[in-house]
Amino acid sequence: MLVEHGDVAGLSIYANQLKQQGGDVLHGAIREVSLVLAGANPGAFIDSVIRHSDGSETESEEEAVIYTGENISLSHAETPAKKEEAPPAKEEAAPVKKEEEEETLQDVFDTLSEKQKNVVYAMLAQAITPQEDPENDNDEEEEPTMKQNVFEQDQEVLQGNAISHDDMKKVISDAKRHGSLKESALAHGIENIDYLFPEAQTLNTPPAFIQRDMGWVSEVMQSVHHTPFSRIKSQFADITEDDARAKGYMKGNLKKEEVFSLLKRTTTPQTVYKKQKLDRDDVIDITDFDVVAWLKSEMRVMLNEELARAFLIGDGRLPSSDDKISETNIRPIWKDEALYTIQATIPIEGDATDDVKARAFIRTCVKSRKDYKGSGNPVLYTTEDDLTNCLLMEDQLGRVIYDSEDKLATAMRVRKIITVPAMENQTREVEGETRTLAGIIVNLSDYNVGADKGGAVNMFDDFDIDYNAQKYLIETRCSGALIKPYSAIALEYVDAD
Repeated sequence: MLVEHGDVAGLSIYANQLKQQGGDVLHGAIREVSLVLAGANPGAFIDSVIRHSDGSETESEEEAVIYTGENISLSHAETPAKKEEAPPAKEEAAPVKKEEEEETLQDVFDTLSEKQKNVVYAMLAQAITPQEDPENDNDEEEEPTMKQNVFEQDQEVLQGNAISHDDMKKVISDAKRHGSLKESALAHGIENIDYLFPEAQTLNTPPAFIQRDMGWVSEVMQSVHHTPFSRIKSQFADITEDDARAKGYMKGNLKKEEVFSLLKRTTTPQTVYKKQKLDRDDVIDITDFDVVAWLKSEMRVMLNEELARAFLIGDGRLPSSDDKISETNIRPIWKDEALYTIQATIPIEGDATDDVKARAFIRTCVKSRKDYKGSGNPVLYTTEDDLTNCLLMEDQLGRVIYDSEDKLATAMRVRKIITVPAMENQTREVEGETRTLAGIIVNLSDYNVGADKGGAVNMFDDFDIDYNAQKYLIETRCSGALIKPYSAIALEYVDAD
């Protein structure tokens, strides 16, 4: 009744696996036929209605293509002669649009002008003509697949077979048997099933850096003493010798002058930098986040880490390296002269257990404090392994001796303990003896970092017009050195054998 009244005037017919040769349709599988309010294609509409009831038949003068299993030629059919229509049953309703039902497709086609008929011919030829594959050099004829709809001239040509609702139901029902949805889809002849899955969503924008623990870096950079000048001169008079002591006087004897040595050293600055570049096309194309700000933050983090490392232990590069941070300009505490850094060795046998090493480490740390002349209560910078060994120490009853870092720090006579990943496996040769760094005890307020005006950390941008590259430079020009004698203690493992 809806169709007869004109409320539903669209017909949706879905078919796939269409095969044709020239103008002949060889095979096709109809998957779905539905009455719809609006068809997917403008040309899919109902222009005549036939009602079947009680076995009675109504003959229509309209043209139709009937699939019988044989090859069907898509040729223009002559209009059949009109026949008398059988009287409709009483309950049948007459078609709504009588004038339109009396006209056949041929009658409608004859009303077109010659120009309009040529357009129809071209559209039909485009719809039924197989697409040639220029890359196929084989002489064998293959059955082409009809992939273009004559009513969809503005849409892209479909690549491959479409996936119907019935196909998807079969794929999903067989997914468990095949082990995955993708394998099930392939088994049903459906390729590129991944197109149906949602796009992956980025959880971290901008990308997170994979980096070492940087907590110690900020601690070092904030603790060192800063001066607005880079050339540092330290002068000291050594009055610890016996000759510098006050003397008693005996009547008639000569009074002797006090004798002591004057010590001094000068530290000059060096430039430390980090350079990066980006192609300008990448800067423009990356719209998810500010890639320039992201890159600059990475440069500042890495510059601070390198400076903090140079202050404590040096950059670790060979003296012959062009990138070496000179240890006469930024003097590492670990390798500084004996006047400034106390060298405390920890004798360890080769087969010593972790508990033995931890006890020796704590003992040496406490005993070496008697020579410390630095400011206030210092901090212990050590490795994670050495800290863990100390915290795992047990007494004879199996109880943990130090159940917190604070208690361990108190026992070692330091304000707190900070682990430095860069200190792991650091060794050096001293008079033919191999020493492994265990820790550094220092109050970094005794370590001076100087930079002249303009030598502080600066960021520079430049554009290379020849290579379309945006270049970035961050650099500082500074000096660094301990400025107080006996203000640091370097704890090192040595072979007791």
